[in-house]
Amino acid sequence: MRLAHLRYPGERARLAVVVDDRAAFADDLIDEAPRDLQELIERGDDAVAALEASAGEAGERADTWHPIADLRYASAVQRPPVILAIGANYAAHSAELALKVEKAPTVFSLWPNSLNAHESTTAWPAELSEQVDYEAELGVIIGKPARNVRVTDALDHVFGYTVVNDITARDLQFSEAQWSRCKSFDGFTPTGPVVVTADRIPDPQDLWLATTVDGRLLQDAPTSGMVRSVAELVSYLSRSSTLLPGTLISTGSPGGAGYSRTPPIFLRDGSKVTVSCSGIGSLTTYCRVE
Repeated sequence: MRLAHLRYPGERARLAVVVDDRAAFADDLIDEAPRDLQELIERGDDAVAALEASAGEAGERADTWHPIADLRYASAVQRPPVILAIGANYAAHSAELALKVEKAPTVFSLWPNSLNAHESTTAWPAELSEQVDYEAELGVIIGKPARNVRVTDALDHVFGYTVVNDITARDLQFSEAQWSRCKSFDGFTPTGPVVVTADRIPDPQDLWLATTVDGRLLQDAPTSGMVRSVAELVSYLSRSSTLLPGTLISTGSPGGAGYSRTPPIFLRDGSKVTVSCSGIGSLTTYCRVE
């Protein structure tokens, strides 16, 4: 199943089931519908199955389905308990940023104010950063509490997957001892356009990530290039603390970052950046420098 938070202009975003170029709102499909993805995950497998069944039963009813083109997206992930990000999880990206691949994953948090939507604008003050970069990443959403899980069981705890653009102020990143602030400006973590449930993606290491900036292809790599797989990351993170339902894990970016290019390619006022993942979709962000 493909899920999104969608709205008509001027209305609040609502959880919706997406099929091709149309969507049905959850509160039109079932009684006492969850208000967002987080509540759906917390209700458990039965609630997910009921929503999917109701969407199937809705068939072609015109009063239920709405053209996606008439709707606006909100962040595919809302109210997550925490957003965890993994650094240096592709060897090529580590090399181009002159980062050492450590024996343990590099883990940091992203702040919730950074969440943003497909086809939204991300703005930042020019005086804070002149080196704003893109990073295409696979986002993993936890469905069941994960505490000290084995690698072989880790994917059983995954609810679904989305696309993340881990936008980064490089000049701040390399001037501070932590990475959270440089990646947590307002709107620096676009997610979406949809969340695809795990049953539709049997192997998260068999996907393809790509980034285009103003029509130029700058990242193009398989998720098989991760230093540590999705299952290994979930298992590792679960050893020290329980991963709660709804937790978003951004799993790192492949090579091709703008910082490492000659000359560097940074996001500018008016830039259009699209990050894509096969099996999920394409996530577009418009840039504004204040």
